Amino acid sequence: MTANRLDNLWDDARAASMSEPEKLLYRSNLLGSDKRVTNYGGGNTSAKVQEVDPLTGETVEVLWVKGSGGDIGSMKMDGFSTLYMDKLRALKGKYRGLAHEDEMVAYLPHCTFALNPRAASIDTPLHAYVPKKHVDHVHSDAIIALAASVNSKDLTSEIFGTDIGWLPWKKPGYELGLWLEKLAVENPTMRGAVLESHGLFTWADDAKDCYLTTLEIINTAAAWLEAHSTAPAFGGPARPTLDAPERREVAARLMPVIRGLISKDRHKVGHFDDQPAVLEFVGSTMLETLAPMGTSCPDHFLRTKIRPLVVDFDPAAPDLDTTLAALPQAVSDYRDDYAAYYDRCRRPDSPALRDPNAVVYLIPGVGMITFALDKPTARVSAEFYVNAINVMRGASAVSTYQGLPEQEAFDIEYWLLEEAKLARMPRPKSLAGRVALVTGGAGGIGAATAERFLREGACVMLADIDEVALATAHDGLARSFGADVVRAVQMNVTDEAQVATAYAQMAVEYGGIDILVSNAGIASSAPVEQTTLALWNRNMDILSTGYFLVSREAFRTFRAQDIGGSVIFVASKNGLAASPNASAYCTAKAAEIHLARCLALEGAEGGIRVNVVNPDAVLRGSRIWEGEWLDQRASTYGTDKGGLEEMYRQRSLLKRSVLPEDIAEGAYFFASDLSAKSTGNILNVDAGNVQAFTR
Repeated sequence: MTANRLDNLWDDARAASMSEPEKLLYRSNLLGSDKRVTNYGGGNTSAKVQEVDPLTGETVEVLWVKGSGGDIGSMKMDGFSTLYMDKLRALKGKYRGLAHEDEMVAYLPHCTFALNPRAASIDTPLHAYVPKKHVDHVHSDAIIALAASVNSKDLTSEIFGTDIGWLPWKKPGYELGLWLEKLAVENPTMRGAVLESHGLFTWADDAKDCYLTTLEIINTAAAWLEAHSTAPAFGGPARPTLDAPERREVAARLMPVIRGLISKDRHKVGHFDDQPAVLEFVGSTMLETLAPMGTSCPDHFLRTKIRPLVVDFDPAAPDLDTTLAALPQAVSDYRDDYAAYYDRCRRPDSPALRDPNAVVYLIPGVGMITFALDKPTARVSAEFYVNAINVMRGASAVSTYQGLPEQEAFDIEYWLLEEAKLARMPRPKSLAGRVALVTGGAGGIGAATAERFLREGACVMLADIDEVALATAHDGLARSFGADVVRAVQMNVTDEAQVATAYAQMAVEYGGIDILVSNAGIASSAPVEQTTLALWNRNMDILSTGYFLVSREAFRTFRAQDIGGSVIFVASKNGLAASPNASAYCTAKAAEIHLARCLALEGAEGGIRVNVVNPDAVLRGSRIWEGEWLDQRASTYGTDKGGLEEMYRQRSLLKRSVLPEDIAEGAYFFASDLSAKSTGNILNVDAGNVQAFTR
């Protein structure tokens, strides 16, 4: 275990003016800010507060407790459920026993105070019946290391004496709430309890005292584990660890293949983690013993599935081709094993078999890969498995680690209440699980397209040669949509090595690619007799060769995944209709369009669609219209800068300006399933130009 301890972050001056509910939020956010205390979405906090009943005007006792699905580290005041304590106590008269405890959840809405719309969680009784005003429930690695040991009760007693109690494993619910109440009532000097294979409860009559008690108990456990963990972690290393570039290279090769194998029904997004704790575990002697045992804490288990898949890879004699060839069978075997687990454990009323694919993939010498329906969930799943690794390290050092019993794990995973929660999840957005690369991503069309995709749930890698503009575009989108779902890579589309590196980076960040928007561009204007070879080649290099290079690399990843894909070229009206003094530009754009037709032919059998969006005169926000090109086109048409956009508008059939967002809408159409039966097509977004009609 690590030597660093949790610090007391409580600020008395800040808390002095807070109400009790505000202190609860303050305490919750402090605890949730440190993953050594609890992970994202894990744990609960509560306070019993005197409130004025809005109906009677009388003072009543109200339980404020984290609501269903919340996160104590980031929640706000509206994240708490509020319930009348007298009604929660009255529920005891409705309880028909353990076989019927799930029905008690349906009574919780009848206890709601002040019409609070925040749904109460299954853990509400665990807080309501502890006879103290403040209760914390967290999933600290140090505590769960004790809780997941075979002699958990003895270790708890040895470390804490009678100060902290212990309860055997029990699925969270009404019965466990009654167990906690009985323990606290019969032992009035106790300040909390360790729950076997689950976590820690602490309580006090003051918000700050409860917070400090939680820190103290966790720090005491961590110090004890550290003092008693003298043997090498996980039995010591059994395999070498590759260096960082090699690890990422292996991950970049593996992730698209795994992603394709597990995304046949619904696309998934990947996350790669090679932090020291992960590398220590995947390279250890005990990997094959501990990994199949799965996790202990229910919160860990629900995020990481019954067990991980250990990829057959030997870092001492790496043979990646052999590993890749074996992946289909390994994934199939995992699915069969999961289905067998389902058949062994299913109840008569169990929900149907869910996705049988692994969430966590462990690669010796390389790290851990996680896959989920979106990037944040994949990242959080990795965080939870790191917590599980820390738990296994601690438990194995001082005792024998035990995972959650298989039937108990199944009963949580396929809990009807959990199924009801899943059924309430919002419908996925149209590009959920998709990964897109947008070249020229810092420009007007590129940034607008990225924003359109992000709004529909995609993950986006922005690529651009302009490092400063790229950083600006990335930061703006990350602020709007979150850092998880947008990445940036500086890339020159004419540089074969840079293109390959960008795709490898995207594979490690997200697992692969589904959508390529080839949008990088320049523009030039000169009479043919003044067109230099350098100018001609520059147009061809960027607008033709560049489009070839990024498409070729996309096709390679598409083929590795074998789940189809969509390529969208942002070409130009000039690829169909000639313009004066722009022979290099027009010819290169025509080459783009014909390349798209060729790729549509080649990709069709693999479900790879290739289509073209043809803009015209997109001046606003476009970097190619800054400076020389604008001057050149204004000169060609005998107008000034201010009159050029109006000239283009009047030239169009619809007399309308074309904006970056209009091109983004066309790109979205071709990226989405709206155009699932379209390939080899050209969509003109030019406000109408008869010369560019495709028929």
